[in-house]
Amino acid sequence: MKLPRSVAGWTIAVFGVLALAMGALGLLWPEAQLRMFGFEVPATRAAGDYTGTFLLASSMAAFNMGVYYLLATVTEWRVFYRFTVVFRLVTFTVFTIAVLADIAPDRFFGVAAWEGLGAVATAIGLRLDARRAASGDTDATSGGADGTPSGRDVTSSGGGAAGDVGDAGAAPADAVR
Repeated sequence: MKLPRSVAGWTIAVFGVLALAMGALGLLWPEAQLRMFGFEVPATRAAGDYTGTFLLASSMAAFNMGVYYLLATVTEWRVFYRFTVVFRLVTFTVFTIAVLADIAPDRFFGVAAWEGLGAVATAIGLRLDARRAASGDTDATSGGADGTPSGRDVTSSGGGAAGDVGDAGAAPADAVR
């Protein structure tokens, strides 16, 4: 896998790797993940307790999300980066409310903090990348303010993202090399 080419890309890559790892942990060793978040792990579960089923589903979702984030990093999909800032802040808010309302244990606030700090880090990265592009420093590590790598003009006639994927806005991997 190629390394990220922007500050924001690094924040997305870190989150992607950790989501992938946490998803794998939940799939392979669910009890460890439950303990890490401060949930009790009884020796046996009562009939109708679907904790394991829910953990399986959420772990698979985290694993898949990690893959999506890494794919966004490889393609330098900056629209996705901006999208994650908003929804990670929403996640921070919901998880914080869950802890404050005693729906989740206090240790679960770590997950909320991770989401909030990750959103802020990505927002700062996007701003730094935009400033770098605006100042004309478009080396291999910076992305353009318009979401294209190194500030290149990528048009539908130029084989770039706009013509290859329609309204979705994602650049195919070979369009950003």
